[in-house]
Amino acid sequence: MQFGIFTVGDVATDPHTGRTPTEHERIKAMVAIALKAEEVGLDVFATGEHHNPPFVPSSPTTLLGHVAARTERIILSTSTALITTNDPVKIAEDYAMLQHLADGRVDLMMGRGNTGPVYPWFGKDVRDGINLAIENYALLRRLWREDVVNWEGKFRTPLQGFTSTPRPLDGVAPFVWHGSIRSPEIAEQAAYYGDGFFHNNIFWPKEHTGKLIDLYRERYAHYGHGTPEQAVVGLGGQVYMRHNSQDAVREFRPVFDHSPVMGGGISMEEYMRQTPLTVGTPDQVIEKTLSFRTYAGDYQRQLFVVDGGGIPLKTALEQIDMLGEEVVPVLREEFARNRPADVPDAPTHASLLAAHEAERAATAAPAV
Repeated sequence: MQFGIFTVGDVATDPHTGRTPTEHERIKAMVAIALKAEEVGLDVFATGEHHNPPFVPSSPTTLLGHVAARTERIILSTSTALITTNDPVKIAEDYAMLQHLADGRVDLMMGRGNTGPVYPWFGKDVRDGINLAIENYALLRRLWREDVVNWEGKFRTPLQGFTSTPRPLDGVAPFVWHGSIRSPEIAEQAAYYGDGFFHNNIFWPKEHTGKLIDLYRERYAHYGHGTPEQAVVGLGGQVYMRHNSQDAVREFRPVFDHSPVMGGGISMEEYMRQTPLTVGTPDQVIEKTLSFRTYAGDYQRQLFVVDGGGIPLKTALEQIDMLGEEVVPVLREEFARNRPADVPDAPTHASLLAAHEAERAATAAPAV
């Protein structure tokens, strides 16, 4: 099972000090978080994509390319890449280039994003969001899998004899997770292709999350990719830890109260009961995270937010240290316990390449 960090890259005021980092500081902080995640042995670093204040990660491939040059092992991903407002041709080119630079340590989470105004900024209509996600991804798959593409659709100009360059590393496209928090159509799309489904459930109750994951698993099996239990699922999470739980609650409560998403409604304690947010000790984070399996099944990827809402870099790095030293080693052991042998690991470039080579060998083998 993979564990990692994802960030949305918000520029927010620290409610304890009243200080707001500059965009430069926030971008550098995201790099520092990625490097710390590798240092402590986590598996994945993922960045969001946003094109509006107060967010800074408007160019995920630039950030991830920089991180790739400074790391050796960690998988670089997105949370999410906007399949709706980006041209699929440019996505194919940019992420294949990143895949080469990172020696295959790349996958993508595709999504529609959570900011409606971004659509007209890129010449799109928000009412076409689902249809854009479906058509653009269908084209992206072909661009990565076919050397020459002839294509015509509704939302972009036709392609005639087009070859996307560079070609995917070793002839293997990056693995794709379809990210959604509310859209059954996206769960269906992930199932149809046999791709991964990532439910970024940090703001949603477990009942809602469980229903969407169940739908994806059922449809994954319907399309013949395997059993429902073999579907590839990822989850989000948000943690704030101290070795004394009262210290964690005291420090995080102002962050919660000032959050434009979390604050202003139910109490933080009720919010923690309903969602994956865990504020407390490392042991409490372990207990809460293990409970996700009751509604998500045996899943493949768990990502945590540690830096949103104005949390300073020093504190975010402390959270990653605790994850790497005290939380994730226990989670690895416990999630592996009694895990069925036929439940797959999260795909990597190495595993996808091995499957690709085995398929080629089987196809080339002479009939007996």
